[in-house]
Amino acid sequence: MNSPQEDALTFPFADPPQSGRAVEVAPGVLWIRLALPFRLDHVNAWALDGGEEGWTLVDTGLDDPRTRQAWEELLEGGLAGRPVHRIIATHFHPDHIGLAGWLTNRTGAGFATSLTEWLYASLLSAGTSPALDAATERFYERAGLDSDTRGALLARRNAYRKAVPHVPVVMSRLRAGDRLTVGGADWQVLIGAGHTAEPVCLYSEAAGLLIPGDQLLPSISPNISVWPSEPDADPLADYLGSFAQLRALPEETLVLPSHGLPFRGLRARLDELGAHHEERLADVLEFCSTGRTAVEVAAMLFRPDLDTHQMVFAMGETIAHLNHLWRDGRLTRRLREDGVDVYRRAG
Repeated sequence: MNSPQEDALTFPFADPPQSGRAVEVAPGVLWIRLALPFRLDHVNAWALDGGEEGWTLVDTGLDDPRTRQAWEELLEGGLAGRPVHRIIATHFHPDHIGLAGWLTNRTGAGFATSLTEWLYASLLSAGTSPALDAATERFYERAGLDSDTRGALLARRNAYRKAVPHVPVVMSRLRAGDRLTVGGADWQVLIGAGHTAEPVCLYSEAAGLLIPGDQLLPSISPNISVWPSEPDADPLADYLGSFAQLRALPEETLVLPSHGLPFRGLRARLDELGAHHEERLADVLEFCSTGRTAVEVAAMLFRPDLDTHQMVFAMGETIAHLNHLWRDGRLTRRLREDGVDVYRRAG
């Protein structure tokens, strides 16, 4: 979803910081922007001023030379040469945790995230296995992808390990309801769902600030995908169910997202995201009035010129919508003789 309703959100900061620079968005809270080599070309990180204790950094960017250079400049410049006390990863995706290993070694900082995100990152960073390769092959075969496309997707199987070569082996676990004190300011840990299994969000009631990771973005919908390791999952139900705790926050909360600009209009954005997924579900249900495979549904939902990286997420999100409709009884699923799942509207 790429176009929020006009005037539904307000953006108090028009221009992002340049690479290697930081901009203060609230007392003791710095906004850092790091480049990504993808269509989505940046990720935001946040630095919380802990006074004499040092900085708490939220997210790190990818592990690549450009991002390392940006952090070197920040450590000496924008962070005023003061120590880094703690590094928090909101979730296991490479643009958020990729440089955590290097930064903890570089700064001596501790590392914190939720247990599930740390375990996922550690598992994927260790590389693939024949059993996982076989499960992945079967997952995409059931989706209806041809053998050449399946081969291209399998060729990416060590992409995570290349992007995240080192996950910190020691961590502090963050749980829902935990409170972190940073420079006298309290931050409450909220745990989301759907985009990943146990993503970390941070909320400061006193400052009126929310750092949601990828759970709440101003202009795009977070990818909600099913993966080969859990092929019957319903992450869309998890994601939509996570809205309640965010909706309970004050509407004037300043949201500091991982992509895009800081914004106000939290509930309006949740409404937009919910409506977006309901619209997609309706489209999928209508399209499946005759039997359809996941690859056919993906072709209806997404543009045709996807590269391999984008195809992974498009298929995952397509199956997430199909699984949601299947699990609540609006679609049936039948395994065809050729080993491909066919979905049809129930009734």
